[in-house]
Amino acid sequence: MRDTDPYGVGAGTSVVFRADCPSRPILDQIADKWSMMVMALLERPMRFNELKRRLEGVTQRVLTQTLRRLERNGMIRRKVLPTSPVGVEYSLTALGESLREPFGQLYRWTVEHGEEIQNCRRAYDGRTGA
Repeated sequence: MRDTDPYGVGAGTSVVFRADCPSRPILDQIADKWSMMVMALLERPMRFNELKRRLEGVTQRVLTQTLRRLERNGMIRRKVLPTSPVGVEYSLTALGESLREPFGQLYRWTVEHGEEIQNCRRAYDGRTGA
């Protein structure tokens, strides 16, 4: 592995993703359930409260944190609307849009294999007494 390889995936190394690998925070964001659900909902621009209503179980605090992280990572755009009271609208950026296809594939895989995974969980729980 070369010292300049930021991902630590060079040949001859046993560490695949180093602790300081730049992909880790991105994967954390992409793999976060609330981030993926927000991005799935943003087929069109939406306001905060509309997002919150459509995401059963999300708290205002968690949704706010999720939106800030997505905005910071360039996945969504936050637009302040000139209304009274002031409104805020969220939409996907081009970078966020580029994640739609791979996310769609992951979602389809999840739906296709959901029952099989549930059966595996039941079998495991039956063996371990969980």
